[in-house]
Amino acid sequence: MIEDTTPRKQALTTWGVQFEEFEYRYSDADEELGVWNGDLFYGTDEFKARWLTTGEYAINEQAYETLENQFVAQTPISRFFDAKAGIRIDTPEGPDRTYTVLGIAGLAPQWFEIDGSLYISDEGDASAAIDAEYELLLTNYWILAATLDSTVAFSEDRAIGIGSGLVSTETGLRVSYDLIDRAVSPYVGVVHEREYGNTADLTEAAGGDPEDWLGVVGLRMVF
Repeated sequence: MIEDTTPRKQALTTWGVQFEEFEYRYSDADEELGVWNGDLFYGTDEFKARWLTTGEYAINEQAYETLENQFVAQTPISRFFDAKAGIRIDTPEGPDRTYTVLGIAGLAPQWFEIDGSLYISDEGDASAAIDAEYELLLTNYWILAATLDSTVAFSEDRAIGIGSGLVSTETGLRVSYDLIDRAVSPYVGVVHEREYGNTADLTEAAGGDPEDWLGVVGLRMVF
């Protein structure tokens, strides 16, 4: 028997921080928001730990409309997709919620970036979300990004204003300019937010508007 003495290549450990969105929004109802969507990761190609953070801060009211943090482990399940699992913690104004997270993230045909998640809350309510993004290279520096975020709830959670069925969609178009090898990219754009069905009814009953158009200006940053 011949012993294999070939040195085994050690998996390369990497880390990084990126903000796909770090922006100011101004709505057609004169609402001003600070919004972010960030990701800190550490690990190898075979296993990563990720901290995903998103939020919306109402500037005039000085209160968080949404504040969400996810802590997930991620591993490849195919050439283009990873599976992820972990927890999500929501701590906005109002009742807090903690969720179990199961999902996939990766690159679909035609180069669409897809992130889909199933959530089960500590109250026993289930929901799902899918985020999709497509980037069109206009020139070597100018990029048009189209996004669609959609949420569906399988049960009602009135305490946080969520009805069953299709909850909401957010669609956006942003034009960015790469300053430093895509590490820093200022952008401008427009976002449309809409709630549906029972969720829209709960928002209207609380004196809110279930639909908004917003102008945005911000930075995309990768470190």
